[in-house]
Amino acid sequence: QVQLVESGGGLVQDGGSLRLSCAVSGRTFSTYAMGWFRQAPGREREFVGAITWSIGSTYYADSVKGRFTISRENAKNTVYLQMNSLKPEDTAVYYCAAARGPPIAYSSSYSDWGQGTQVTVSS
Repeated sequence: QVQLVESGGGLVQDGGSLRLSCAVSGRTFSTYAMGWFRQAPGREREFVGAITWSIGSTYYADSVKGRFTISRENAKNTVYLQMNSLKPEDTAVYYCAAARGPPIAYSSSYSDWGQGTQVTVSS
């Protein structure tokens, strides 16, 4: 099992930036990828992006491509989601999660989830 703790959410204006962090601990050797998902009120949880644990390849949803960047710092066992040019439609609770295998764009591939952090973008 992997334990995940997100931080860094908050309130930001349209066009602003935020960086979310996800501290990872536990049985990380079985982790294939770390993903970020988000869920807005009344909507289903959606894939934002992911990074493979060993190689560091990144993948993004079309809605955030070019604005969001996922990175990892192995020494700190931390994954980051840098969000730039934020829009009101990015408002959601953001979750990090650990996958043990592909496909990484589907929440069903993820076995461990953080508690989520709220991101609110005001217009």
